[in-house]
Amino acid sequence: MGRGRAKAKQTKVARQLKYTSHHIDYDRLREELGADDRRDDRHRVSSSDQEIERAQ
Repeated sequence: MGRGRAKAKQTKVARQLKYTSHHIDYDRLREELGADDRRDDRHRVSSSDQEIERAQ
């Protein structure tokens, strides 16, 4: 009991999310999530770098 208002609100929010168009800035989202290609390249270690580190 007492769940009618909560369910109605959830339904309203779900409809708004489904039917309204949202502009998504994928570049900004990629940066915030840390999926920037340039950042990944800096952190990758090649096999030659590993050999140099072992020699030291």
